[in-house]
Amino acid sequence: MTVVSVSMPEELLERIDGFADEHGYTGRSEVVREASRNLLGEFEDATLEDRELMAVVTVLFDYETTSVEERMMRLRHEHEGLVASNFHNHVGSRYCMELFVLEGRLEDISAFVGKIRATKDTLTVDYSVTPVDEFGDGAVAVEGGHAHGHGDGEHGHVEE
Repeated sequence: MTVVSVSMPEELLERIDGFADEHGYTGRSEVVREASRNLLGEFEDATLEDRELMAVVTVLFDYETTSVEERMMRLRHEHEGLVASNFHNHVGSRYCMELFVLEGRLEDISAFVGKIRATKDTLTVDYSVTPVDEFGDGAVAVEGGHAHGHGDGEHGHVEE
């Protein structure tokens, strides 16, 4: 097996080691191998290929890290045809949440999520993918358009 050197923060390494101990892994290499396989296989669901999909992507980041918010805005504009809606909200006094609703194909959604995950200083990136073509004709009407919002921590305001 090939040996690979990977740089990561000490805190993450400690979490990996703790996870390995708690879950019976032989060591950190086994955890990293499994995590890599899971990440790479995440968007390889053949049942979703060549279908119209909707995805919800939620990103959490520190309020002080303005580069993340700037990157989110840039991605929203770069993927205008994919991003159906975008919402920004404050979470507590320190964090921001960016929520994207995407409509498109699996490969486009996968690329978008990958770009968000590659953004330095994001704290969490969660998503869900749902086929919208399985509801049948007339069951669900999805209108095009953009909704941009900015919340104040208590509630959000969305403009259409």
